[in-house]
Parts: sequence; C-alpha cells; structure tokens
Amino acid sequence: MKPVYWDKAIRILARRDPVMRRLVRAYPEFHLRRRSDAFTTLARAIVGQQISVKAAEAVWRKFVIAVEPENAGKVFPKLLPAAVAATDDETLRMVGLSRQKAEYVRDLARHFAEGRLKPRSWKKLDDETLITALSSVKGIGRWSAEMFLIFHELRADVFPVADLGLQRALRLFYPEQCDDVTSMRNIAENWRPYRSVATWYLWRSLDPLPVEY
Repeated sequence: MKPVYWDKAIRILARRDPVMRRLVRAYPEFHLRRRSDAFTTLARAIVGQQISVKAAEAVWRKFVIAVEPENAGKVFPKLLPAAVAATDDETLRMVGLSRQKAEYVRDLARHFAEGRLKPRSWKKLDDETLITALSSVKGIGRWSAEMFLIFHELRADVFPVADLGLQRALRLFYPEQCDDVTSMRNIAENWRPYRSVATWYLWRSLDPLPVEY
C-alpha cells in the first residue's frame, strides 16, 4: 500500500515545483512501498553499499539463498537474524560479500538477536534520533540509515543528500542551482515536509523501475 501521505505530497510538490510536476506525471503508476521486515531491509542496505544497483541485486539473491535455502524463488525473501549470525565467513565471501560487509551483517544480526535494536520503539523516535540509533551498528552509516527511514519506516521528509544518484538527478534538473551540497539542500527546502517523495521521483528519473529495500 502507498504511504498515507503520498497523494497529498505529490499535489503539493507538483504545485510548488515544475520539475516535480513533470516527474509526478511521468510516473503515475508507481509509489514508495515497504518491502520487508526491519532486519532484512537493513541487511539489504549493507549489501548494497558502494556497488551498483544491478550488482547489489545479484549479490543479495545469492546471499539470502546461502543463508536460508528456502528463500530460493521467493520474490520477497526474509532473513532471520539467528540464521545470518550462524553463517560462516567463507559462505558469505563466496556469495560476493567483502570481509568487511560479512562482519557488518553479522554485527547487525547480533544487535537484533540480543535485543539491542528494538523496531517496535522506532515509531516514537524522530528521524535524527533513529539515524543515531541505527548508526551504532557497524556498517550502518548515515546513508544506510536514511535508506531505511525512506524505504522501511516510510518517513516522509528524509533528504539523503550524499546519495550519488540523487546528486546526479539534481544536477540534471537543476543545473544552474547545484554548485555543492549546500545548494542541493537549499533546493530541497522547497519540498518540505515531503523530501522523501521528491527524492523518490528524482531516482525514478534515472531508473524508472523502483528500487525497493
């Protein structure tokens, strides 16, 4: 299901910004949606760090099957923290994870298994507080936490300015206004409180098929 704020957000964005108006009209059938549980979503974000979307998808498919073979053929595979924590380093390396990412996903699994991360409490946290909590896990930096807030928590006003795809789209549509990160943030001020939605449409301009975590 689409986020409850989606229809209102696209009306406001289209009214305020001609670029957003064109993008909303160009992709009428798609919207942001939650794909999986919190642990699986965060694990997927770690796997996808610093590699292309296509490469990340290939590694992810191998990873979820190696950890839990019953995931073979599933459109939306789910991972259990205990299963990831129990997977040996050699197996994780064979599916394409670097040694560092293998350490990161196991650390994430331990955080969930030991109750150090409690998803039920996250709805009460504001964006920055939740980003700080998630960043306590090895391998979860600000970018990964922001992806989680957008794709899993469905937070409406996240602006992941360090994302290279977002930067590319901003330079494409606002070439005279994008001198640096500060100028990109200034552009996004016009989209509050729906910067996540504007970001999602800018991603669509580069890749019409929605990325889902």
